[in-house]
Parts: sequence; C-alpha cells; structure tokens
Amino acid sequence: MSTGATTLRMLDRADKEVMKLTRADIGAVYEFMHKFRHNPENPGLNLKALNSDSRLMSARVNKDYRALLLHISERDYLLVAVKHRGEVYDDLSRYAYRINRITGGIEVIDMAPVGDSIIGRVVPPDVEPEPAQKPLFDTYTDSQLLDLGVSEPLLPQIRELTIEAELLELLDRAPQLTTDVLFALFDGTPYDDVLQQVTDPVRADEPVDPEDFEAAVERPATQVTTDDEALQAMLGEAFERWQIFLHPTQRKLVERRYNGPARVGGGPGTGKTIVALHRVAHLARQLPDGADKPILLTTFNRNLAADLRTRLMALGGQELVSRVDIVNIDRLASRVVAEAKAGGSRRVVDDNRVLELWDEFLIETGETAWEAEFLAAEWTQVILGQVLNSRTDYFKARRPNRGRSLSRIERDQIWQLTERFTTWLENRGVWTWRQVAQRAARLEMDRTAQNTGVAGESSGGFYRPRYRHVVVDEAQDLSAAHWKMLRAMVAPGPDDMFLTGDTHQRIYDNHVTLSSLGVNIRGRSSRLTLSYRTTRQILADALQIMTGEVYDDLDGGEEDLAGYRSLLRGGRPVFRGAGTWAQERDLIVEQLRSWGSPTDGSVAICVPTKDLAADVITRLEADGLEVVEIGPDGPKRPDGVHIGTMHRFKGLEYQRMIIAGVSDGLVPRQMISRYRDTDPKRYQRERQRDRSLLFVAATRARDELAVFWHGTPSPFLTGRLVQRQLA
Repeated sequence: MSTGATTLRMLDRADKEVMKLTRADIGAVYEFMHKFRHNPENPGLNLKALNSDSRLMSARVNKDYRALLLHISERDYLLVAVKHRGEVYDDLSRYAYRINRITGGIEVIDMAPVGDSIIGRVVPPDVEPEPAQKPLFDTYTDSQLLDLGVSEPLLPQIRELTIEAELLELLDRAPQLTTDVLFALFDGTPYDDVLQQVTDPVRADEPVDPEDFEAAVERPATQVTTDDEALQAMLGEAFERWQIFLHPTQRKLVERRYNGPARVGGGPGTGKTIVALHRVAHLARQLPDGADKPILLTTFNRNLAADLRTRLMALGGQELVSRVDIVNIDRLASRVVAEAKAGGSRRVVDDNRVLELWDEFLIETGETAWEAEFLAAEWTQVILGQVLNSRTDYFKARRPNRGRSLSRIERDQIWQLTERFTTWLENRGVWTWRQVAQRAARLEMDRTAQNTGVAGESSGGFYRPRYRHVVVDEAQDLSAAHWKMLRAMVAPGPDDMFLTGDTHQRIYDNHVTLSSLGVNIRGRSSRLTLSYRTTRQILADALQIMTGEVYDDLDGGEEDLAGYRSLLRGGRPVFRGAGTWAQERDLIVEQLRSWGSPTDGSVAICVPTKDLAADVITRLEADGLEVVEIGPDGPKRPDGVHIGTMHRFKGLEYQRMIIAGVSDGLVPRQMISRYRDTDPKRYQRERQRDRSLLFVAATRARDELAVFWHGTPSPFLTGRLVQRQLA
C-alpha cells in the first residue's frame, strides 16, 4: 500500500463529462477520487499509461467509465476527463496534452475529427445547413493564431473548418482560450482587439517553460478543484456549474491584488455577479482569524441581495457567510441611521412617491414658480445625491446630467423650497430612502472625519473602519450618496472596493462619476465579453436595440458592448405586430400555445406598465392558464407563467420570454417627449433609460424570445427587426 500522500486535482472543465453521468456514476467518480488519493496503486483502480511515452494515464472508475489523468510529478495527478471505457481505448492517439505558451496553463485536447457528434444539438432542426465555403480562418497565419493562444495540436482541424456548425463542434471540445479566440475572430473582431480583449487578460505573468508541468498546474490558467468537500458538493449536484467554473479571465480578476478600487463591467449574462461572489470568497480566505464580518457585499435591489446570500451560502457554506455582511444598500443606510438614532420615529416611503409628495406640497403652499417634477429631480439627484448640507454647498455644486442651468438667484429659491419641503415631510412623520441614504452618508463621513487625521491615521482614540473590503454588485444602480457612505465605511488602500456592473442596464436615474466621490477606478477597470446566458441569435437582436446610444463608464468616459458575444446557438427571435392591444393579446396566447402552454415557471411575459400586465393576467386566466405576478420581491411562486413590468425582471432569467407592448408611446414613454425641446439632456437620459429597460428584458431570455407590439412599433426596434415579421 502507498504510504505517502497523493495529490489528485480535478480540472474544472472535467465537470462537462461528469455532469452528463447518472447520479450513481457521479457518486462513483467521487468514490474513485477518494480511493485514488488514499492509494493510487490499488489494483482495483487499474492505473496505467495510455502509451509508453505519455504522461496521460487511465484508471478504472467503475465497469463502464474510465478516468483520464495527467501525471504531473511523482505523487501529483490531474484528473482531466471521465470517458466511457470504449472511447478511451479505441483510439489511444485521440488525446494530446501541452502547456499553452501564452497562458502557461495545462491543456488536454480531444483530437477526435470533426464529424456530426453535436451538429444536431447546436443547429435547430428547422435551420437549413450552411453552404460550403472557403476555410473560416484562411486570412490568419499559423503564427498569428498561435500568438493569440490557439492550441497548436488543433491547427490542422482549424484549417479545414468551412461552416459555423463545424466550428461549434470543434469548440465544444477545445480548450477555453482556443474557443474564445476563434469565436471572436469568427464574429469579425479585429485581430488586434482579440489580442487585447481575449488573449492579454489571461497571459502568464512570467516566462512559460513548456516542459515544466509542476509550475503549470499551479498557475491560474490550469483551473482545478482540489479539496474533497468542494468536489463532493459539485459531484453531488449541490452546486450549479456556474458556482464551480470560473473562466480564466474571470479567475484572474477574482484573485488579482488591486492597489485601490477596481471595477469589472460587461454585458448581461457575462458572469459579473459570479465574479463578485468569488471575489468575496477569495477575500474571506485571506482574512485573519477572529475578524467580525469585515467584508460587505451589497447591491441596490432587495431581490438581488437575498439571491446573493443564497448563492454565497451554496458557494462556501455558513463559515463563509458568517464573515460577510450581505445587505441591500438602502437597508445598510437605514441601519446606520438607526444606530445613531437619527431617524426618530419617521416612516420611510418609497422613492417613487417623491413626485407625488412634491405635487402635494406645492398645492398646499401655493407655490407655482417651479414644476414639481423639476424640483423632485433636483432634490433627489443633486441635493440629496451629493450630500449637500448648506446653501453654500448647493451654490458650488456641479449638476451633471440636469440639463437646464440655474442662476444664483434660482438656486437660492430652490434651496429654500427644499428646506421647507423637508420640514413638511418631517411634520408628516415620513422621509424617503434617498433622505435615509443622504443622512447615513453624512453620519459615516462625520464619523470618519472625527476619528482620523491625514491619510486616515488615527487622531485621538482607535479608529476602526466598519469594513476591511466592500464588494458591490450592479454598481450602476447606486446613487452618489450611497457611494459617499460606502467610501467612508472602508479605509482607502489595496483591495478596498470591488465593483461589478453595466451602465447599459441602468434602469434607475442614478448617474455618477466615481472619481469625484473618492472612488478612483482608473487603471483598474476590466470588462467581460462572453455571455453564458443567452443565444447568439437573441444577443444579436438585443444589441440591435442598443444601436445609436452612447453609455458612460461610471467615471466620466464612454463604454460600449464591442466584442460582447455568446457561444450558444438557437432559433431567431420572433418579432410580430398587431393592429390593436386586444389583437396583440391574441398573439401572446398563440405564442404560448406554440410553446406548449408551459406553466412550470420557465416562461415569462414582460410589459411596460402595470395596466398592461393586469390586462394580460385577465386574458390568460380566462384561458385557464396559471399566472404568477412578479412583485417587488420577485415571483410569488416558482410555477405558472410569470408576468411583470420591465423593472421587475432585473436579475431574473427564463427559458422563454415574450416582451409585449413594445409600441411607440409605451417604449419609450410618451410623457418624455415634452422634454425634447425644453430639456434635451433630460430627454436623452430618459430615453436611454427606457432603451436600457428593453435591453435588460430581452437579455433575460435564455433560449427563445418573442417581441410583440400594436400600432406603431417602438423606435428602438430598428427597421431590420420590424421587417422580421414579414419573413
């Protein structure tokens, strides 16, 4: 029997084979790994080399399956795949292994020739085969492809590819970097952009020795799971695959040490939330013993905060969760205010009531010089948003994205009105979440100023920031006051703040420049471009919706969705118009029937307004369908057909989706047209927000999407999309 400890790691991509097995066979894989670590020479495991000069070895899992292992050193092995025994022994030359000279990671390559093994799966049956054409990558030399990190043993097969279906089949087996590079080139991304966006982020930090497998297995590019507990959780299906697998680009972002605040952007479904969760786990593993919840994980949406807690629990268990404060940003602000007893007995009302309250205040006071809508926005976005405490502060304040400029006299008038309005609210015993955020920010800023001197040094007494690290998901949704509060909660320094978000998905009117709020992310921003959620066909049409719009990067610059792509394939989305809203509801019913009228929670219907949602619910219930409305806390039940307004779909995803009511006047809202001439900047901001809502809704669909309208279609549906209904 072996007396020394044996290391057996599992290549993360091996879960592709493992998760296809039966529950009994998955259990056999875990049992095999346990036995192998205990004694790899156990005769029952039948460990042997595939051929005499190869590091590749096979071992018996059970009567049907064999484990493929790469022998790293004397007692160090890497499990790279689990295959049927016939697949392993029928062609001993099928598998190749190497160290990628770009990433320095170990790659094990399935060299099976391109055939028809998955074409039927990735190409819908109603799609005609693509005609033969010239090789897909004949404009690139072998040297160029290798410099991008393409796996050298696959070059001969790559040279033979002529259609997308063949490419998809090859990439189903290819190493991750090869997959990312070839798909980016196939999508038309320029060579230099692929080098910068795909290859450089995963390039090894040091020179790569192509023969040093012991060094290669320790690099981030060789993604492995090592401990029994994590493997048992994965193989026992306690985790979803996303909770185990991190793309090499994502892993580098998660494990990197940053000299200050860092931001990760990317389109919907690119794994930003996954990165945030794994970043929390990475930071928690490095905490000193006895630290009391020194990591904050926060987001704007209450539903998402609850989901983050559930997913972090699945990722690391109670031990990890106990070291992290997981709370939505408004609840965090409320906690700060309650600690200071600064809120009294006032009741918090939702921010969507602010305009209604201003209307009521102006009627009661007889003020007619200013519109309630303008005052409500100025109060929430500038005065509360920037945590302004005096008229002098307001006179000096910048008013980005507010459109109309104000004279000193006008600012004085507005300041006096907001002071009276605040007193009026206090007399009623209410305040808004924006006020709570502003008060919490001021309390935290004052606490920091009173207890620290220059550069955060203690001035009289021990100063302990609330958190050692702050991680923010959906960063684009937070207001300036939220950022000021968070900045005061963590001392500036390495790894202090880590943000994930996408301004293309901004559905609340919060526009900030982080550097002006003490959160300097310049030089520490990264972007994810690979979508894991939705198909290439849905993604292409969702990107069409965004045509012509320019979005900010949270720090005064611009950002776009260039290079954003998906490896998944499906049918083209459906676009159909109707003459009336009643006829459009008929289209909804017809589409549900074509999908088999599923009521298992896999289908959702998204509309612009609550009234339209009520109409759809009434119609579907009349047809005998189970309907579940999506409320502020998410769907009330997991089953049924889910129905809600566009705002409700943030953070959700469905196998199939219908977006209805995408008509001019509804998307974008008719009411914003009054700003077109009087306040062009506001008009552009409101229009952009409505476009983002439609984009978010469209990218909730995983497999199939249908978009309907009545009357005139939304101007966000370009001519090419609208003409689709005639095809």
